Amino acid sequence: MTIAIDIMGGDFAPDATIEGVMLACKYTKHKILLVGPEKLIVNEFLKHSKKHYNFVSLNIEIVNATEVIAMDEQHPAKAVRQKKDSSISVCARLVAEGKADAFVSMGNSGAIMAAALFYLKRIDGIIRPAIATPFPTVSGKCIIADMGANVDCKPEHLLQFGIMASIFCEKVGGIKYPKVGLVSIGEESTKGNELTLAAFELLKKTNINFVGNIEGRDIPKSKADVIICDGFVGNIILKFGEGLAEMMLELIKKKLKRHPIAWASFPFLWFAIKDLRNKVDYSEFGGAPLLGVNGVCIIGHGSSNSKAIKNAILAGAKAAKHNLTTEIKEAIAKCNNKEEK
Repeated sequence: MTIAIDIMGGDFAPDATIEGVMLACKYTKHKILLVGPEKLIVNEFLKHSKKHYNFVSLNIEIVNATEVIAMDEQHPAKAVRQKKDSSISVCARLVAEGKADAFVSMGNSGAIMAAALFYLKRIDGIIRPAIATPFPTVSGKCIIADMGANVDCKPEHLLQFGIMASIFCEKVGGIKYPKVGLVSIGEESTKGNELTLAAFELLKKTNINFVGNIEGRDIPKSKADVIICDGFVGNIILKFGEGLAEMMLELIKKKLKRHPIAWASFPFLWFAIKDLRNKVDYSEFGGAPLLGVNGVCIIGHGSSNSKAIKNAILAGAKAAKHNLTTEIKEAIAKCNNKEEK
């Protein structure tokens, strides 16, 4: 298994990405391709050690990329077309050419999507790819699709999101026959806007385990394993969840400090608080797969630390191992043939 990683992607690149790769090497024997300016990569590795790293023993190889697409790039698709030797473009090309089984980037999400579409292409029958993001719940986590790749959707898009995310949840997440819920303003099938009402009718005709509409408050309660919505709603849910988690942890600390007795017991509470922090920490999940393209693409958070990058690399390897692309191809083809009949 070979994983390509964009060394220049992310707010803290290249330092954080190099550290993430080093961490990943401790957890996996898969080959890792470091894509970016060769001299810079070597110098960054030397910063972390007084002696020169043995790339062969670490199963690491450098793939030189002379250009970089900035995190704040205003026209990401145009940048991908113009900067064919950017670290993002080279990563996608490595997968397209069969030289890597997956690529990971914490860079400009628009550019990552554009590169995936340009080099990997959409799976036959897929209208729009979707970003499937892990989201913490009471009993573990759920998958939200779409998280922001498509802010304006049609019912057919949500149908395909449901099929693809269900396959990902089952094959990679290990949840047999995952429950799929559609985000709406009420549980009744008659509740929602034109998009969700039409999507409901399409989803209930599939072979996936569609449990109907779910409300926003049901998401953290583990009512469904897969949450379906357009990218506009999905991105708001994700960002609100991140902010809410940070607020809750900050409130816990403030309240403990205001009560001397409670604060004195902090050492005994630390492990519970640490577990809570880990549960709501996005770095535990690493990155989100872009479902619907011919190859494995993992999109990470721009502010990812080394831990998140390590987990994103492991997530890419896991998705490639489970032959996710082939599974989605077969399911979409079966769904489209059923609709034609």
